[in-house]
Amino acid sequence: MHCPFCQHPNNRVLESRSAESGRSIRRRRECLRCERRFTTYERIEYVPVTVIKRNQEQELFDRSKLLRGIVRACEKTTVSSQVIEAIVDDIEAELQQRQHREVTSAEIGEMVLTQLRTINEVAFVRFACVYRQFQGIRDFTDTLSQLQGEPPGGRENQADHGRPLTYSLPSAVR
Repeated sequence: MHCPFCQHPNNRVLESRSAESGRSIRRRRECLRCERRFTTYERIEYVPVTVIKRNQEQELFDRSKLLRGIVRACEKTTVSSQVIEAIVDDIEAELQQRQHREVTSAEIGEMVLTQLRTINEVAFVRFACVYRQFQGIRDFTDTLSQLQGEPPGGRENQADHGRPLTYSLPSAVR
């Protein structure tokens, strides 16, 4: 590590501590030549992950964009910011562990829905509404049926088998 003031290559570490929620190490250093002090941060270098969007455009994975989407879905719910951060951390870690450096936005969306489904049903439906681009009430009812363990279009499929159609809102909506 070169001193930022005199470019001397030798220095000593005075103090080290965890920073950025344990994702980096902050080191306070002192140059052995000019004796000036400076701070460095040591971080894990991630290989960039490319996201292929619906329109086939490609962009680099953006943690903050994912975080914003989940925060919006969890607004006015009991989901804490620590839980939201943990969801984003889990998804980012899973993407980094993959051999392929490309992922579709659909895969990321399904990863979020898998996590939200077990944490908060309201946040799950909100995220699904935007991610799956709901067009009408049928999309909502299919998603609510999915939450209750029925296959999407479950009530509709009953009519195909000669059973009467019944339309009642799931208990989560009443």
